Amino acid sequence: MKLTKTSPLFILVAVLVAAPLNAAPQGNLEKRVQRLEKLLESQGLVDLYLRLDNLQKEVQELRGTIEVQSNTLAGIKQRQRDLYLDIDRRLRQLESGATTPATTSQSGGSSVQPSVSATVTSASTTPVTPVTGTDKVAEETAYRAAFKLLKEGRYAPATSRFRDFIAKYPASGYADNAQYWLGEVSYVTRAFKQAIKEFDKVLQNYPDSTKHADALLKQGYCYYELQNYAKARASLNEVVGRFPSSTAARLAEKRRKRMKQEGH
Repeated sequence: MKLTKTSPLFILVAVLVAAPLNAAPQGNLEKRVQRLEKLLESQGLVDLYLRLDNLQKEVQELRGTIEVQSNTLAGIKQRQRDLYLDIDRRLRQLESGATTPATTSQSGGSSVQPSVSATVTSASTTPVTPVTGTDKVAEETAYRAAFKLLKEGRYAPATSRFRDFIAKYPASGYADNAQYWLGEVSYVTRAFKQAIKEFDKVLQNYPDSTKHADALLKQGYCYYELQNYAKARASLNEVVGRFPSSTAARLAEKRRKRMKQEGH
């Protein structure tokens, strides 16, 4: 067994015998060294050394594990910050659109000024009743209330309010935005499978919505987080192909490059 000055056994023995060796007369030094050699050969001390050595290795492994977990946690926190920054950017953009949030588009396409009484094409064939002035005020109030909850980070009640809004005002000019924010809430809370479904409703139920590029982009992000890289690439490719000059397309291209660098 190799004994070094930094080994636990050396340190232990040094502590145990330092005082006797220092105090011993010169003539007895050789005898004490011989006793020390016998002590080193004792099975009990060898077992103790092995245990100390194993403990040292375990501590080193634990330190390595903690370091890996710390790096993983830092990555998760960074992604979470990115998600919050993304949704905050979108919220501020929407707020800057005054009372017509559907006119603001991340897609970079032409803006469409929706009226509250406009009919939004959806999977439903139920006739739409014209909206009165009173209903318009109630509609805006309901949307603002849901949106306020979203800005405050109260995702559960915001989700409930947006769903109620879509059910009550399916033909509203705010309906596609409400549906899009349902997807964003699921995305921010890392419910990626649900987010994909919500964004898909934007694409299916609101064919004229200016949110299509963003919905496709976020579907690609969701598939990426779920490690379904084939579908992620397909969604990102569709964004670039259909909306080549949009902000969403630039973000999609950036994510495609990242995927390529990661080997996906």
